[in-house]
Parts: sequence; C-alpha cells; structure tokens
Amino acid sequence: MNDLDLATELADLADSISYRHFAAQDFTVETKPDLTPVTECDRAVESAIMERLHRERPDDSVLGEEFGSHGSSPRRWIIDPIDGTKNFVRGVPIWATLISLYDGETPILGMVSAPALGRRWWAQAGQGAFTSALGEAAKRIHVSDVDSLGDASMSYASLSGWKALGVLDEFLLLCESLWRTRGYGDFYSYMLLAEGAVDIACEPELELYDMGALVPIVLEAGGTFTNTAGVSGPFGGNALASNSRLHERTLDSLGRIAPAAPPAHTQV
Repeated sequence: MNDLDLATELADLADSISYRHFAAQDFTVETKPDLTPVTECDRAVESAIMERLHRERPDDSVLGEEFGSHGSSPRRWIIDPIDGTKNFVRGVPIWATLISLYDGETPILGMVSAPALGRRWWAQAGQGAFTSALGEAAKRIHVSDVDSLGDASMSYASLSGWKALGVLDEFLLLCESLWRTRGYGDFYSYMLLAEGAVDIACEPELELYDMGALVPIVLEAGGTFTNTAGVSGPFGGNALASNSRLHERTLDSLGRIAPAAPPAHTQV
C-alpha cells in the first residue's frame, strides 16, 4: 500500500470514530495542563491511527498531539486527531483529523478530513492538491491570483494571540488595509486558502501537529506557508500562509516578527 492510500485509510478510520461521537455529543471533556480541552474521542482517534501505523509502517516514527513522539526515524507521521476540539465539543462542524508524513523537514503528503463538513483535502509532493465532497469526484484546487492587499480576503484566529505576540496594532492595521477579514478558524482557513476562497490565512501560536498536514496542501495548491518571521514550513511556531503573491507584503505589514519561543513539539 502506498503512503497516500494509507493516509486515506487512516482518515476513514478516524472519521468512523470521531463523527459518530460528534453527532451524538456523547463524550466527556477534560482540560489539559495547557488549559485546552481534550475528549476521549481525541485519544481514541490518535490511538487507532498509531496502532494502524505500527502495523503498516513499523519503521516510521509518529508524533501525535495526545501521546507525543514515538520512534526516531526521519520519516515521521504527524497526527492531530481532532483539530478544532473547542468546535467539536460545542457542536460546531468545523473540525478535522490532520495527517501528514515528512522526511526530516520535507513534506511528503498531507491529509485533512472533516467529516462533519463532508469534505476532505489532500496533497502529495509534486502531485498537486485536491479536495472532494461527500459523493462527488475529487477536483484539483489552486490558490487565488489576487495580487493587491486591498482586494484580499484574510482568515485569522483570535485577536488575543496577536496581542500576546506584540503585534496587535500592526495586525489591526493589516486588517484595515484588506478587502475582507473573517475568522473561519483552525484548519479551515488554510483549506479555503488552498481553494482560492481566501487569500491570506494566519495564526499567532501553533504546534507542529496543527500545521503539518496543512503545509503540503497549501504548497501544492501554489501557496506559500511560513511563520510570521518568514521561516518556511510548519516548524516555526506559528503560521502565515498566502496565495504567494501577497506573502512578502503581509510579512512586512506584521513586522516579520518571530514567535516568543519555539514550541517543544517542533523539534525534528
């Protein structure tokens, strides 16, 4: 079985666990030490994926949000079992399982499965980015060709994170310079970017498992993915993604500022 077929089966497995609990809202919620919520569904999805990877790819390493890192191979699967847990626990359908494979810092594939939306997105290096809706054929996706900030639409996370990063004033000025801003949230901002529906997506504080699957999809759709200092890929502690045409101007608007400290989980 090739890597993409395996990632597809892992997404199917995750959906079969997560969606039935989301629909029934029959789970308990705990608070982790970092004050973020976690459910038994997060843990069940990650456990199921890790067990399958152990059988199918025993020589690969795995990093998951809930159970940490296992193995030392540079070929590493990166898993976020439920990205958007706060949405999940409140009945908001914008959540997904994120699955990616990297060789060192080089992305091999990314898979984003959002069963409550009936949508899935994926990409392999050099093969393009694709999406499918429930019951429909896959279609290739590409970022927009908007080349003016005044014509651009941006999706972002909460304002508090930009304040903590020390660039709230710069961020608000950036927002004022754009045509439209919305907070679509989590993975969805970046998938809308890859589809050309928005032109910039950004978040001020993220972990590797939040971003791993997003990067290959954005890149294969023709976009650019860095942190707010301009460091490429998902290893820089936060995210600024764009349709590429607007990237340098957006970085300049924010002052090309780095995160306060690299997250522990970003180490390769």
